[in-house]
Parts: sequence; C-alpha cells; structure tokens
Amino acid sequence: GGGYEPRYRELARVVKDEFPDADVSGFVGRRSFEIVINGQLVFSKLETGGFPYEEDVMNAIKMAQEGKPVPKITKSRAPCVIM
Repeated sequence: GGGYEPRYRELARVVKDEFPDADVSGFVGRRSFEIVINGQLVFSKLETGGFPYEEDVMNAIKMAQEGKPVPKITKSRAPCVIM
C-alpha cells in the first residue's frame, strides 16, 4: 500500500481519540488516500498529490459534528518522491 496503511492507522487513532463515537473505517489502496465524512468526499490524494494535515481533518470532522457544511480539504503535505 505504498506506506498508506500506517498513515491511515495513525489518522484513525487520532480521530478516535478526539471523537470516540466516530465510525472510522478504511482500506489500503495502491494509489489513493481518500477521506469521506458523512458520505461526502472531503479529501483525495489523487487530487492534491499529497496527504492531508491532521488538523484539517480534525476541523472537518468537528464541522460535520456541529452540523455545518464541510468544505473540501485542498491543502496537503508534499509527497515523498524518491528518484
């Protein structure tokens, strides 16, 4: 999974620590890393070219929990490229 599984597991742990009632699920893909909140795609690695910042994900979850519209996360950490 290109190292995505540890990133997913860490993000899932952080989310569950902050939002214990959240239903967090996922799977490891070959090229994608996407975050869906309440059925809405809010982040896609394929679109941004990197991984999300935890703070942005936590803010999106908090907005959803408060019943506010959740904007798409467009910021990402630059991917690691080995040449």
